[in-house]
Amino acid sequence: MVAIFVAAVLEEYPDITLAYGYSDEYSFVFKKTSRFYQRRASKIQSLVASFFVSVYVTKWKEFFPQKELKYAPSFCSKVISCASVEVLQAYLAWRQRDCHTNNQYNTCLWMLVRSGKTKSEAHEILKGTQKQQKNELLFQQFGINYKMLPELFRQGSCLYKTKVEETVKHDENGNPIKRLRRRAILVHSENIAGKSFWNEQLSLHKDLGHFTVEVSSIERDYVRSFEFENRLLPLTWVVVRIDGCHFHRFSEVHEFEKPNDEKALKLMNSCAVAVLEEVQDIVFAYGVSDEYSFVLKKDSKFYNRHASKIVSSVVSFFTSTYVIRWREFFPHKELKYPPSFDGRAVCYPSYEILLDYMAWRQVDCHINNQYNTCFWMLVKSGKTKTEAQEYLKGTQTREKNELLRQQFGIEYNSLPLIFRMGSSVFRCKKQEAVKEEDGGTCKKAEEEVVTTTDHCNIIERCFWEEHPHILAA
Repeated sequence: MVAIFVAAVLEEYPDITLAYGYSDEYSFVFKKTSRFYQRRASKIQSLVASFFVSVYVTKWKEFFPQKELKYAPSFCSKVISCASVEVLQAYLAWRQRDCHTNNQYNTCLWMLVRSGKTKSEAHEILKGTQKQQKNELLFQQFGINYKMLPELFRQGSCLYKTKVEETVKHDENGNPIKRLRRRAILVHSENIAGKSFWNEQLSLHKDLGHFTVEVSSIERDYVRSFEFENRLLPLTWVVVRIDGCHFHRFSEVHEFEKPNDEKALKLMNSCAVAVLEEVQDIVFAYGVSDEYSFVLKKDSKFYNRHASKIVSSVVSFFTSTYVIRWREFFPHKELKYPPSFDGRAVCYPSYEILLDYMAWRQVDCHINNQYNTCFWMLVKSGKTKTEAQEYLKGTQTREKNELLRQQFGIEYNSLPLIFRMGSSVFRCKKQEAVKEEDGGTCKKAEEEVVTTTDHCNIIERCFWEEHPHILAA
């Protein structure tokens, strides 16, 4: 199942040349000359996690037609910069060894549980056992030869790109015309870090390098020392900003209304609400178009403030929610391909700078929406996109307002607030009457996540003064 999703990732990102995974993890190896997103770690790891989960949710029904996906899945990711091909070899050997170790243990554990043991009893039986002892337990108690279990379970799955011959068209006589295309193929190998496997794959040592020795021992701490980990500064406001990847194309393919599609915006808002419900440390979110900014409380310990885990978990959860809820907002539109988002985390050291950031995003909302409203009205009136851009070049706010009023009868300030102001999501206190034992009533405050219906002005300080609990959390 998962191999299908991984193949889609390799097809989407040409610079990924190898993937290896088992259970709920996958490692994607970029060719060493890659300039993908200028090698910016946050962009790379968030995009891959987002696209992977998007395909996962999109394809769910193909593999589990009788099972409902009960909640939005998410994945954490990180970047490891392998300084040499030897480090890459050690990394792959480490992951495949973990695959074997974990699968052998879990096979024993669940066979014991199925035989009537509790999980605690099964863990106690397996404590301190070695590989050979586990093999004997499986064979003697359950008649299972571990080496005869499917390779998928014991060895994990490896996908790599290689050139394959494909028929691209037929000539006038009906004869196939074939071309070489780079495609991902799936293999199971006992030792993906071994010289014999690696050096037989010409595409791998062309893109990644040769393995010249066998890995005799695996030093996990040595491999992990190459992890790129950015721990965010303590006691600062952390903003996770996510943006739709190539959403201009996505909106065209899915025929979103121009300049604004209210259903698409409400879908984004619904996903933002879901994120606040999922991550209690996020206290505020502001979104416009295909972007959203999520603010974590100042003293948050979410994922120990590891930037990669925070960003990838938020981005992937938002993405999977977007795919799951698509039908709620577009019941008559097919989702034609998996959407993806990228993300980044930025620390803001003070309350004032954080509010400046939020104000900047709302100012951008106004500038972009006013321009786009003018632009698309001009295009709908018969101008080409180039002519509309030229017409608007250098125009100021007042001039755009006059253009809309005089040529199209539109009062810009009368357009829906969701378009002009963007959307804010935060928790508010809801009063609920609770009966007391003596028959009286008292007010009990409960917290719930709401999307503000007024799409308020967050540039002015009065909003924050009226809702002091948001950033006091």
